[in-house]
Amino acid sequence: MKTLVPPAKATSREWIGLSIIALPCLVYAMDLTVLNLALPAISTQLKPSGAQLLWIVDIYGFLVAGFLITMGTLGDRIGRRRLLLAGAAAFGVASIIAAFSTSAEMLIAMRALLGIAGATLAPSTLSLIRNMFHDDAQRQFAIGVWIASFSLGGAIGPLVGGVLLEYFWWGSVFLVAVPVMIALLALGPTLLPEFRDPNAGHVDLPSVVLSLSAVLIAIYGVKRSAEQGMDTVAAIAIGAGIVLAVMFGRRQGRLAYPLLDLKLFRMPRFTAAITAYGLSSLAMFGVYIFITQYLQLVLALSPLQAGWVTLPWALAFVVGSLTAPRIGRHVAPVKLMTGGLAASALGFFLLMLAADAGSLLVLIGGTLLMGFGLAPVFTLGNEMILTSAPPERAGAASAISETTSELSGALGIALFGSIGATMYRTQLITTLPAEMAPQNRAAAMATLGGAVDVASAMDSSIGGALLVAARLAFVDAFHTAALVGAGIMVFATFLAARMLRSRPMA
Repeated sequence: MKTLVPPAKATSREWIGLSIIALPCLVYAMDLTVLNLALPAISTQLKPSGAQLLWIVDIYGFLVAGFLITMGTLGDRIGRRRLLLAGAAAFGVASIIAAFSTSAEMLIAMRALLGIAGATLAPSTLSLIRNMFHDDAQRQFAIGVWIASFSLGGAIGPLVGGVLLEYFWWGSVFLVAVPVMIALLALGPTLLPEFRDPNAGHVDLPSVVLSLSAVLIAIYGVKRSAEQGMDTVAAIAIGAGIVLAVMFGRRQGRLAYPLLDLKLFRMPRFTAAITAYGLSSLAMFGVYIFITQYLQLVLALSPLQAGWVTLPWALAFVVGSLTAPRIGRHVAPVKLMTGGLAASALGFFLLMLAADAGSLLVLIGGTLLMGFGLAPVFTLGNEMILTSAPPERAGAASAISETTSELSGALGIALFGSIGATMYRTQLITTLPAEMAPQNRAAAMATLGGAVDVASAMDSSIGGALLVAARLAFVDAFHTAALVGAGIMVFATFLAARMLRSRPMA
């Protein structure tokens, strides 16, 4: 009779190593948000065109999403630590050059390099956690720290950016990453283990091209539909992205060493975790765009005040991510995940009660429920994704997780944005002041921001009436989006419970 040997516990070296790999994740998340505050200064100094300004903002996230699957598989082949350190070096160099860019074209190029380098961070760091922490409870807590670093980075990005721009030039927002990457390069070779798939084949270049093209084209179409509606260009882009994704999937089924191992989706735990993660990201990102506008354009809070209001949401994610593994020792993961999804659905429902300044505490309460509820979905879900895959394919599995989050977030913004825009126009068209000029009516009907700008330039009585009507229409659209989000989370709760029961879990 064989005696089962318990997995080795992590030592101080692994825990210090975890702090080293959490820092670049925090910077990665900050880079998604910190630039927005610097755009006015960048516009003044570099004088980009409207299209160039959009590319400065968007190209980072586009290339991160496009290269995640490739980088996850590449890390499995050449070594996850090696890929992480190479990405950190490229990220640091690109950050320095971006900070001192002298033209819009130069800044776009550096943001593109930052996106490619950033795509190495998430899959490499998460897959290294699989190699560093073999005890289930310790690994779950380590993944909680990993998730918390992203949440904290997204939360403090606008706050850090605001402080830097108060005292320094716009390029300073890029230099925050440099000391973090230097620390990773200095300490990573000593504190982080190396791991690669000893039986890895060559990375299939046609698969790389297909996956990159499918993701980039599909995200472009989704983003365009969110900004301009589902026009011909958006529809063609989304359709082309789907076709390329199908071609990519078929090719993976024929390869001995695929870029995306489709056999992973035959595992109930893996598929359930990916589904819950994707639906949660779709609803969360979709509603978030309404919350930020509601705070600034309806409640008239400043950007800094709005940042403080959303901070409890991010902190709830941080606390929830760190405590979920501890709770998971006493509550079955299936119950903890489905309970978290149900709690987040209640949070979405609470957002429907937000209507005026007096309901600000209700909104904060709703986002707190969302944060605490979704934290175990993200933490335990990523742990399921990692442990469902063979150790040698952990990089590819973590890349699938991150790609799911990126694509679902983009789809959520487009889907909820379209629903909200339709509701907003439908409500506002019947209440617009009759005295308004056609061009002002068109601007007010486009967005709430447009209505606020038009109202500020009009006679106080007419402008005041427009502002009231536009804000009421937006609140109705916000409530509709929150209801849709709640419905998605209720659906995710039942779907995850059913899928996870198909394979009992401890």
